[in-house]
Amino acid sequence: YVVAAPDNSIDTATLTEYLAHRLPSYMVPSAIMVLDRIPLSPVGKLDRKALPNPVFTDTKPFRAPETPLERTIARYFADVLKVDTVGLDDSFFALGGDSVVATRVAARLGAALNTEIPVRLLFEASTVAALATRIAQNSGTGRQRPPLIAGPRPDLVPLAPAQQRMWFFNQYDTRSGAYNVPIAIRLRGELNIDSLRLAVVDVLRRHESLRTRYPDHDGTLIQLIEPADEVDPELALVSVPQSQLDATVAEFVTEGFDVSTRAPVRARLFRVAGREEPEYILAVVVHHITADGFSMTPLARDVTTAYTARIHGELPSWTALPVQYADYALWQRATLGSPDDPESLCAQQIRYWSATLDGVAEELRLPTDRARPVVMSNRGATIDYTLDAELVQVLERFARQHSSSLFMVIHSALAVLLARMSGTTDIPIGTPIAGRGAAELDDVIGMFVNTLVLRTEIDLDESFTDLLGRTRQTDLDAFEHADVPFEQLVDQLAPQRTQSRHPLFQVMLAFQNLEQVNLELPGLDISVVDLPNEVSRFDLQFVLSDDRNSGGMAATVTYATDLFDTATINSLIHRWIRILQSAATDPTLPVGTIDILEPAERTDLLTHSGTPATTPTTLAELLTTAAAQDPDATAIVFDGQQLNYRELDERSNGLARVLTQRGIGPEDVVAIGLPRSPESVLAVWAVTKSGAAFLPIDPTYPTERITHMTTDSKTAVGLTSTSVRTQLPDNIDWLTLDNLHQADNRPVTDDDRVRPLHIYDIAYVIYTSGSTGLPKGVAVTHRGLSSCATE
Repeated sequence: YVVAAPDNSIDTATLTEYLAHRLPSYMVPSAIMVLDRIPLSPVGKLDRKALPNPVFTDTKPFRAPETPLERTIARYFADVLKVDTVGLDDSFFALGGDSVVATRVAARLGAALNTEIPVRLLFEASTVAALATRIAQNSGTGRQRPPLIAGPRPDLVPLAPAQQRMWFFNQYDTRSGAYNVPIAIRLRGELNIDSLRLAVVDVLRRHESLRTRYPDHDGTLIQLIEPADEVDPELALVSVPQSQLDATVAEFVTEGFDVSTRAPVRARLFRVAGREEPEYILAVVVHHITADGFSMTPLARDVTTAYTARIHGELPSWTALPVQYADYALWQRATLGSPDDPESLCAQQIRYWSATLDGVAEELRLPTDRARPVVMSNRGATIDYTLDAELVQVLERFARQHSSSLFMVIHSALAVLLARMSGTTDIPIGTPIAGRGAAELDDVIGMFVNTLVLRTEIDLDESFTDLLGRTRQTDLDAFEHADVPFEQLVDQLAPQRTQSRHPLFQVMLAFQNLEQVNLELPGLDISVVDLPNEVSRFDLQFVLSDDRNSGGMAATVTYATDLFDTATINSLIHRWIRILQSAATDPTLPVGTIDILEPAERTDLLTHSGTPATTPTTLAELLTTAAAQDPDATAIVFDGQQLNYRELDERSNGLARVLTQRGIGPEDVVAIGLPRSPESVLAVWAVTKSGAAFLPIDPTYPTERITHMTTDSKTAVGLTSTSVRTQLPDNIDWLTLDNLHQADNRPVTDDDRVRPLHIYDIAYVIYTSGSTGLPKGVAVTHRGLSSCATE
């Protein structure tokens, strides 16, 4: 290989490594010459005598697989990665494999060998030879799964678990297109419309999923497959002016379905009016309950195959599908088993996820431009970026050096970004997994995609390299427990249900390496239409794919417009790229010290200065000082009552003395079991002035929850009122405010308290909702509250 590099930007080692990871081992050159120019002879041919001595590499010669197991592995590597030949020493990742594709290879090998192949095995032994050795050593140790075949079906075919959640989303609002999956193709030239209509019917006959509706049959959700002749795809021909084309197509693909009454698939042919050369847009849209994004490849391929046959007066000659989606749904349920059976695959994986996601925060609180609405609209917008080829190559090399994948590197960087921006270190990120491991599903249209929750704890003092090691473990563990459907996991973990956020995670990361379809139709110029995405099912979604033009990666960031402005997301993306660049430049740098500020931002910040720092103080002192500044100002207004700051200050002093006389003070916890009222504010001030920490309790909480909170926090005394006392448990001593004789209202100081009050004493205790287990208490000190109050 002779390479000309006029700017000397390519060195031999880099080029050798690049080729070694882009070509099968038998094609990697044994010698490479890098020149600042190509020496030519006077007649313009390469002057071989003028070439310098080549630099020889230690590339191994090609070795062909020998044993049946080695040949099987090589065949599946080649099949999934779309390469012609794979040798014994070829690495799965060097050939272009990644974390997502690894799950497909593991599934197919497992099915072929009738054993379980853990995904991590591909990371630990990525070459054909090494993987064959490991599989031989582990032979017979994995769980055997039933074969995926088209067997007998019951009279009522149930929905697959992934479809059930889609059904509830749809029935909540059948007008919404939030879960539509569209595709649009531009056709220029002489189109045979009758042949196209016949081709669409052919595709409906081929795929049962495209003619399936999902009714509720006596309380059971079922798949009802309609005869192909009774399904109308609505392939009407509509003439539209060019100026209205985009809006018309967008309106068509975003219109909702009612999946319970008809098969959720529509097709329409739009002709661009006023064109000399005929131009059409073929738009097809299905609901997510019927198809996923990966289904668009076999759908487009089958339409083109059928059309090509029909214009010649023939039937499409495709091979019959080995299974249909209904067969898969039955097989999946049989494979998973019942969650009530502790030995089932479903129960085992649910136990893993229950432990992994125990205590995960219900919401990742990123800095938003607007408060989160009670009901998210699912409206979204997208921003496209490109990660340049040089950065991607460095990150790929870094991943291989640490037996990881590029996905794991990207995941680590995104987790660091979210930690730095949210101020928390517990970062859950969702990722889709295709769910098409079995080769029988390659050409089937259906809802196979599953969602995993990747939970990463960020240590801001550790290096990016160390973080990658932990992320690798997290991701591999998740991939090995990817069978249980996300919808079933949500049902089992039962997080707090709300329409204001996605359960368990709000940020999605996806690698979308969809197979490219060769769209060729006789007499037509064909191209895929980029449809605007105005839907966001998550707060943020990062989708990355190979950019074949630049050699880098295309990154599409979709965001909820309910929460974010475009400028905010642009800023977020720039910070994420800075983290990736830092990882590429110096992965030993602690992730908490990575500079995520733009130079202009840093310059701007350095030109500002705040007020002099204030000495931290206790919450009791802050309240007393605030009351003294304007004692006659109104402090509380409630149901026609008013209380000024002087009255609130004096009455809380009196109540605080009642507590101190009972031995209550710093390091103690006092429960406040009062409904929203002036007394509830008074109680907080009084407990704070006594030096104790207050524990807010809603009297409407279940008795078991209140008992747990007061017992867990070691609370001995509580403040309440006669009106709600009977709603509270008797495990502590409750003082009713309306029956207390308050002491004098002089200010309370350390001389009056049972112990001196310090800024590091606990000021209040708050408990989580307990949606994923028992409520967990969090204590906040006076110093922490003082900082918030000062701000």
